[in-house]
Amino acid sequence: MLISTSRKPSQKTRKFCKNLAYATDSTSVNRGKMNMRELLLKTIEVDEYNLAVVNEIKGNPSRISFYSNKGELLLTILIGVTLAKEKSNIAPSKLKLVSEVKELDVLSEILDLDLVDKAEDNYILVSKSDDSVARIHFINKFGDKREFQINVKKILEVTND
Repeated sequence: MLISTSRKPSQKTRKFCKNLAYATDSTSVNRGKMNMRELLLKTIEVDEYNLAVVNEIKGNPSRISFYSNKGELLLTILIGVTLAKEKSNIAPSKLKLVSEVKELDVLSEILDLDLVDKAEDNYILVSKSDDSVARIHFINKFGDKREFQINVKKILEVTND
């Protein structure tokens, strides 16, 4: 997956994109003056299948829109984030997805990860939450939840093929 930002992102949004790219073994690029068409071409150029565009409100990441490399909107979620102070020691090549929220199972296809019921190490946990729709945690091989976390406030669009 190629991860990029809206135009003129804050430092916090750029850091979030880098954290997400590192944790999911994706590619992160600074958008600069690229329009959506150029981002989609860049997705194909770097041999990725999907594109995630992170938008912000008041300098904080607030929404992620996932697109196929053909420009089809796959999923849009409103988010809040907790950033890690240091890089997570997660092995993205062995990453799996464990989801307790059916509407977000589509993330396994978007991120090209195996969707499993239970994982022992190096996985992304999409869990139910009392104060939001879901929380996305990154779990390392020791079973530790990393500081880096995404709070899903609302699911705006889900496309199931």
